[in-house]
Amino acid sequence: MAESHNTNTPIKDIRNIGIIAHIDAGKTTTTERVLYYTGRTYKIGEVHEGEAVMDWMEQEQERGITIQSAATTTFWLKHRINIIDTPGHLDFTAEVERALRVLDGAVMVLDASEGVQAQTEKVSRQADKYNVSRILFINKMDKVGADFVMTMNEVRDRLDLPAVAYNFPIGAEGDFKGVVDLLNYEAVVWSGEELGAKFDKIPFDEYEEATGELREQVKKYREELIEKICETDDVLLEKYLNGEEPSVDELKIALRKAVIDLRIVPLLAGSSLKNKGVQPLLDAVVWYLPSPAEVPAAKGVNPVTGEEEIRKPDPNGPFAALAFKVQTDPYVGRLTYFRVYSGTIKSGDSVYNATKGVKDRVGRILLMHANEREEVEELSAGNIGASVGLKETVTSETICSVEKPIVLDTITFPDPVIALAIEPKTKADREKLGEGLRKLQEEDPTFKLKTDEETGQALISGMGELHLEIMVDRLKREFKVETNVGRPQVAYREAITKPVKDVVGQYIRQSGGRGQYGHVVIDLEPLDRGMGREFVNAIKGGVIPSEFIAPVEKGVYEALDSGVVGGYPVQDIRITLHDGSYHEVDSSEIAFKMAGTIATKEGLKKADPVLLEPIMEVQVVTPQEFMGDVIGDLSGKRGQIKETSQRGNSVEILAYVPIAEMFGYATTLRSMTQGRASFMMVPARYEIVPKNIAEKVISGASE
Repeated sequence: MAESHNTNTPIKDIRNIGIIAHIDAGKTTTTERVLYYTGRTYKIGEVHEGEAVMDWMEQEQERGITIQSAATTTFWLKHRINIIDTPGHLDFTAEVERALRVLDGAVMVLDASEGVQAQTEKVSRQADKYNVSRILFINKMDKVGADFVMTMNEVRDRLDLPAVAYNFPIGAEGDFKGVVDLLNYEAVVWSGEELGAKFDKIPFDEYEEATGELREQVKKYREELIEKICETDDVLLEKYLNGEEPSVDELKIALRKAVIDLRIVPLLAGSSLKNKGVQPLLDAVVWYLPSPAEVPAAKGVNPVTGEEEIRKPDPNGPFAALAFKVQTDPYVGRLTYFRVYSGTIKSGDSVYNATKGVKDRVGRILLMHANEREEVEELSAGNIGASVGLKETVTSETICSVEKPIVLDTITFPDPVIALAIEPKTKADREKLGEGLRKLQEEDPTFKLKTDEETGQALISGMGELHLEIMVDRLKREFKVETNVGRPQVAYREAITKPVKDVVGQYIRQSGGRGQYGHVVIDLEPLDRGMGREFVNAIKGGVIPSEFIAPVEKGVYEALDSGVVGGYPVQDIRITLHDGSYHEVDSSEIAFKMAGTIATKEGLKKADPVLLEPIMEVQVVTPQEFMGDVIGDLSGKRGQIKETSQRGNSVEILAYVPIAEMFGYATTLRSMTQGRASFMMVPARYEIVPKNIAEKVISGASE
């Protein structure tokens, strides 16, 4: 059998990168240009490949938010680059989270006139969380107001990143011509702005159009770049301090290490729309971002022993991979995207889903290459691909070899903050609606479905109004389901405020013949916000047999799913099972499950339960003259103004506001500011609802 295409790439020549950005920073255009230049130059195929790539990106625009394929494979300078796209809108933060979890490096795109925006900070924090090495691309240098130095200073101040100019723009706005490669000391100048425009490399000293100001800036930032690189390497530092400039090759090697160690974040300038600066960006991705062999080995837990283990990126090691996305594909059905951390998987192999403890089977293995699918026989460590045929595996689950099981560190997703009631328009749509919702839930871990047991009504919940709007639209377009939806509702939660000890739950029934007997004693204690739920088994001496512990836990969690204040899920709580008793004949799993539920409900009532509401971090950018109106309006929405800062002619207002007060805010803001202000909001935390408002919420929920 011929060796498959993907196994030809040594692990050192693989780059797994994401393109992350604030909405409208030019991420899509940059991704499109990357695919165009790499596909045109390095992929053996048809001449019109560029057009095909463009068509593929149109699909993304057609869908509005998400890009059709989750991972795209392309080549540059004989390196395989696996690109994971991430949506720009904050409602789709889960996409960014799961992409960063399986990436080794990222290109962060910024708008040269807008600088660091709300979501730039958000995605930067997400990248920090996973220690992802970054290159920053200051895009839109052709735009009015573009300012490379201002943007660089904002990156240093607001993102706290060790940003250093790697290239410097020649001109700005309408005069943007190209960049100066500071390390190689040469001007890279594009002739024309059409797709595929040619560029020339000219030694900077010979570049006739360089003004005195540009020469001074290039000198200043080149010295800064060399100094910062030398500071990360003792040998180079000694040379530098002795007045000797290290060679470009020495500087490149040291810079690569510094970028991988997050000690330097290089800044590059360009304009993706005008086709300038993309090739140097691709060079930088290959030269400075890490290969899978240069990042720390994947960590996980052996499900049998409970011990921590690691998996090195060795194609010959034990197989271990993490599924990071499930997608329903119109051509091949259910696709499961995964990153291989260790070993090699072949199509048709049986694998072990260590998260669920079940076996699964990998059918066909696909690589996404722009708009085409490339079927391969196998996929080895360091690669990202998709499989058709995995039936049991969903996002954040580990698949591995049966002999060497491991559960890799999972991806954490935020809780939904908003819900909608949804029902099919006709009886014929009922079955299709159930199937569509199930598939969408499999694809998106922040999209949840719950059925109200009393009314039979389906409730969908997600990260924001746009998120749910897109999901309802997808039901209509992809699954051909017509629906009626209710008004948006807040996804409230409940919590307890004081610990309660020794709560008894008994379920005893005697009705002739065999009875039912379950008896448990539990403690409840509040946890810090955002800690979730915890069940602790502290039974000693077999007072409750081990086979009844899992049913108790199930009963506890069922009770927590509908709290005692308004029937909302309870969070930030630890429940410890520490005593109880059983009957040799009458005890059963169902009796202990019921006992767990009874004890939990009783304990919640005694623990001073409260209602929690999601608080959003809201950032408004408004012209100066509307600042007072905007702040007054946010304060009237129970908002806490955190800070205001000047941004050119505008003011940026950062506030924390309950989501319950933010429905329809886009319209309010538009009318208040003559359509000149913009806003972003992201879930920040849950907080206790004031008593007077909680009473209204609860009475509304019970009607």
